[in-house]
Amino acid sequence: MRNNETILLGHGSGGRLTHDLIRDLFVKYFKNEILQTQGDSAILNFSNDKLAFTTDSFVVDPIFFPGGNIGNLAIAGTVNDLAVSGAEPKYLSAGFILEEGLSFEYLEKIVKTMAEEADKAGVQIVTGDTKVVERGKCDKIFINTSGIGTLFPNTEGIVMGDHIQIGDKIIINGYIGDHGMAVMSARNNLKINSNIISDCACLNKLIEKALQFGHDVKFMRDATRGGLGTVLAELCEHKSFGINLLEENIPVRENVRGMCELLGFDPLYVANEGKVVMVVAKAYADKILSSLRQHPLGKDASIIGEIVEQHPGRTWLLTSIGGKRIVDMPAGEQLPRIC
Repeated sequence: MRNNETILLGHGSGGRLTHDLIRDLFVKYFKNEILQTQGDSAILNFSNDKLAFTTDSFVVDPIFFPGGNIGNLAIAGTVNDLAVSGAEPKYLSAGFILEEGLSFEYLEKIVKTMAEEADKAGVQIVTGDTKVVERGKCDKIFINTSGIGTLFPNTEGIVMGDHIQIGDKIIINGYIGDHGMAVMSARNNLKINSNIISDCACLNKLIEKALQFGHDVKFMRDATRGGLGTVLAELCEHKSFGINLLEENIPVRENVRGMCELLGFDPLYVANEGKVVMVVAKAYADKILSSLRQHPLGKDASIIGEIVEQHPGRTWLLTSIGGKRIVDMPAGEQLPRIC
């Protein structure tokens, strides 16, 4: 990180620069056993219960995009971070930084959407804060949400993937890249009629179906800023196993694929806001897949790869034409201000 004397957009990408910033600065100074797990939520001990606690900030541009807005994005992002940590989301906080001149009509739409999304997820927004800054000191609205949930039984270690074994299967619950390309198409300087809708959604009810299989679900992560590729590259980095991804099994809509090709993006690294990546036991993979497909947010779920003994620490993509390429964490920012 010291090679850069200033913060770059790439530090917010979810890729290599983000990884290094967290490791070399935040973990260095905030160091403790809970933080060092670096899961999507911190697992806390309170009496007889274990709590998951997470926080996230949302600065998406534009604040309204096909399929959602910054409000339901803020709720879904935090709910999903709790859910993939093996927790049942319970309570959220909401902090708003508002720019002078923001339309009350826009703000009301955003707040109403947040309430509707929270109700669908079965969570309550129980505390919050609002600050207003001078015109030009903020881009319309920034939102911070924090969340607390109670850990389900048999989910400890799921944030780290402690029990992953050779032969385990990798599942994703549907099409990738929808959110990133929906936001990109809505940018003021990009006039493309793509008909792409963000996948922004709370996944906690879907994830509960998978967690019924207990220890056979060994790892979960939502594939947000850095996309599917970053999640899997990070999962096997410095580990004794590798990952093989099957390109032909990874769901990508044709309009998303076409827009990525037009703009020079790789769908593997495009942000999602309604996709969970799971590593599950080989023996139960088909049953878990079938269970996910019974839920509307999992009807397009697919087994997209497996944990392998070969090339430890590396993720390889086995292409549809028979080739191979390494899937690594991106060094910089593909799409800034995407969440």
